[in-house]
Amino acid sequence: MPQGSVAAMNDFLTPRKLAQMRAEEMESERGRLLIASCCSGTRLAREVVARYRELSNGEQVTSDILFIENIDRRFSDGETCVRLDIHVGGADVFLFQSLLDPTSDLTVDQNYIAFLIAARAFRENGAQHITGVLPYLAYARQDKPTKFTREATTARLMADLAIAAGITRQIVWDPHCGQIRGFYGPIPVTTLESLTLFIHEFERFKGRDDVIVVAPDAGASKFVTHFGRALDLKCAIAAKHRPKPEEVEISEIIGDFAGKRVAIVLDDMISGGGTTAALVRKLITEKGIEEVYLGASHNLCIGRAYERLTELHRDCGLKEVIVTDSIPQTNLFRNLPFLKIRSLSDQLARTINRVHYGYSVSEVFYQP
Repeated sequence: MPQGSVAAMNDFLTPRKLAQMRAEEMESERGRLLIASCCSGTRLAREVVARYRELSNGEQVTSDILFIENIDRRFSDGETCVRLDIHVGGADVFLFQSLLDPTSDLTVDQNYIAFLIAARAFRENGAQHITGVLPYLAYARQDKPTKFTREATTARLMADLAIAAGITRQIVWDPHCGQIRGFYGPIPVTTLESLTLFIHEFERFKGRDDVIVVAPDAGASKFVTHFGRALDLKCAIAAKHRPKPEEVEISEIIGDFAGKRVAIVLDDMISGGGTTAALVRKLITEKGIEEVYLGASHNLCIGRAYERLTELHRDCGLKEVIVTDSIPQTNLFRNLPFLKIRSLSDQLARTINRVHYGYSVSEVFYQP
């Protein structure tokens, strides 16, 4: 099983296993399985298809998977076109796209419009179901206007556009806010949580009296509490303040640090690295922490993050950073010796399998 896999091998559904579970027709009622990718989503889509076929153990179902990649292109005037080279009528489509792709010169907006046009292409050509697979859901942080400002609730706008384009379901990895489900109204949103992955990654610290788990802000407190209970570790929470954009101040860290020398910091994303830098330095200088381990669901590979993580590793006891490939990681980050990238191919393959055959996705993941 690849690194980062956290589910048992016997939970993957194939026709042979389905025959034992139900007597009716073995083929999914959702139509033939078709996995497709826009250009920025192709790398991860290929890994998911390979993992799906591996988990199928050579059963005939693997030959029934259709896979088409790089379906979007651009005209010389900058407009996006999506062209489907095969018949997709009646198909159960899972459409991959990396909305943020720091390994290319494509912007978030360009990738988003390609995703929407691709969804419409499948809809207009007869696909039965179109599930968007967006490991990093861009614009999710714009779930409400900033206080005392006049801003759009852009996360809701993007949900409206996805529905209008023809998306019938979304699969996302650890979105910024849970309320994102409500923005999609009539269509289901499968939000895959990172709790199982981080429990697996940091299980080596289970029950240690010298270890504490730290939430970088109030929004991460519930997640950290579940993680702490699973590994029998004490928890703390930081109070964060932004005096202005791109600047972070950690005013205090609430928790009992007596006898603690190791801190595990868990966050949903690393953006410019400002929050991480401020928190790690405060843990080292004021709380007596000697070693810090960082887990983040998304690494955006932007801003000063590379510089800050490198400095923290060199000067402030940052021993290890664990991220996923929800966003294509640049070579600069891939070459950091203390940064480990965990593939989502296993989780996504199992999720697609469950959705395709109409079974519960939650059974694959940890239940606190």
